[in-house]
Amino acid sequence: MSLQERLNKFKQQQEKCQSILTDTISRASSSSRTSAAPHRAAPSPAVPVAPVKFSSDTERLQHINGIRKSPAGAQIKRVIDLLLQTRQAFTPEQINEACYVDVIANKTVFESLKNNHKVSYDGHRFSYKSKHNLKNKSELLDFVRKFPEGIAVIDLKDSYPTVMDDLQRLKGEGEVWLLSNLDSQEDTVYPNDPRAGVIKVDEDLKQLFRGVELPRDMVDIERELQKNGMRPATNTARRRAMAQVHGLANHAGKAKPKKKQRELSKRTKLTNAHLPELFRNLNVPPDIP
Repeated sequence: MSLQERLNKFKQQQEKCQSILTDTISRASSSSRTSAAPHRAAPSPAVPVAPVKFSSDTERLQHINGIRKSPAGAQIKRVIDLLLQTRQAFTPEQINEACYVDVIANKTVFESLKNNHKVSYDGHRFSYKSKHNLKNKSELLDFVRKFPEGIAVIDLKDSYPTVMDDLQRLKGEGEVWLLSNLDSQEDTVYPNDPRAGVIKVDEDLKQLFRGVELPRDMVDIERELQKNGMRPATNTARRRAMAQVHGLANHAGKAKPKKKQRELSKRTKLTNAHLPELFRNLNVPPDIP
């Protein structure tokens, strides 16, 4: 019989016991009132008895049963998430209380946790095991400086809870560089050690660098960078397309150009001829007074 069927049967037994208990209490109170006051003709009505609730944990028990009936992989992930978020060591009993995974009863989960590369087990307690044992910003900077060729940020993310914030602080302080890789879509952190000093470059290498011809169009430069696995800082093609769209919109919204002012001729009848300043900007033929 499954746990759900047992719960349904238990609820039916609760209802039956509750009904019997209510009837028993009603009869006992009625008989006691009759024996204590026989001279009363009409006893007062019985006070309704509050229903007795045998268990208020039905939903919690169903939730626990759902967790323990879930696949072993889901239960293992639940435990690892608990260890990662808290960064504390838990006994199997404490794990059961915290996330309802019965590590002792489920041998598959127990053995998988013991052999998981993200979990450390000392014989009594389980704890999270990060790839690199770092505790703070200072240790993080010292560790990054050991990798002048760079180290992937994904390898540092689980070192301690605030490691990503510390990486951004180190970047703002100029201690490290954070660069993106187009292939993996992941950032790489490089040390920016001021003790390294100025790097001297041979003159031949300088001439070789200066002799490389770059494409004249920025779109071609960005395409060459992508071919070499680098992410361009700009997107010229998209910027030009947006500029063209906005340019067409602005052109559509422009007012119509004014008509060219009509020139005067001999047949044009002029008024206000006594005010010559009105005709300064007009192309007036010389024979018109």
